[in-house]
Amino acid sequence: MTETETGKVGIKVWSDYVCPYCMLAEIPLHEATFDLDVEIEWMPFELRPHPSPTLRPEDAYLPAIWARSVYPMARRMNVDITLPTVSPQPYTRLAFEGYQYAAEHGRAAAYTPRVLRAFFQENRDIGQLDVLTDIASELGLDESGFAEALTAGTYTKTHQEALRTAQAYRISVVPTIIVGERHRIEGVPAAAQIRRAVLDTQAEQAVARGAACGIDGC
Repeated sequence: MTETETGKVGIKVWSDYVCPYCMLAEIPLHEATFDLDVEIEWMPFELRPHPSPTLRPEDAYLPAIWARSVYPMARRMNVDITLPTVSPQPYTRLAFEGYQYAAEHGRAAAYTPRVLRAFFQENRDIGQLDVLTDIASELGLDESGFAEALTAGTYTKTHQEALRTAQAYRISVVPTIIVGERHRIEGVPAAAQIRRAVLDTQAEQAVARGAACGIDGC
């Protein structure tokens, strides 16, 4: 069934696990939708895919952007977040392949927020298999099955296909949130902004269902 037929509003959230704004966006996203009929799907976007060098917290760029933007925003939102000392910052392909495993086993909604917290609140190297396996186990996933799948590259093709979806939607920054098919929000949104997009989408779906009933009968 399509989104219009079910009345459920689909929300796609493109993120990267080393993007602090992606962690900050989670709060208004859930605040805006906790009582609405939505389906949130986390989508991968690698800011610096291998072999591009990743950032180092001891260089000037990261401390400056955190002091100027991330920390002030986090204080306003009352979010505990700290610039990780992991250096260089990890590649996120393996973590995203872990997401695909989690999604296949019914733990997609819990996996992405947990990996973000591991990096930005616990200073853990989420590029390491043992760290990701610990997270998977904590979420109730099969530890050995998860590790074996990531070691074997079982979800590499699935992840690459998901990255092509980002290209199709012309994603260039994270977080990018697309509500339904028409409402696009880039950056950390206000809860009211997301809620308005969801309600507008619901109204659009109701009109579409009404038009379909008028043509085909209900």
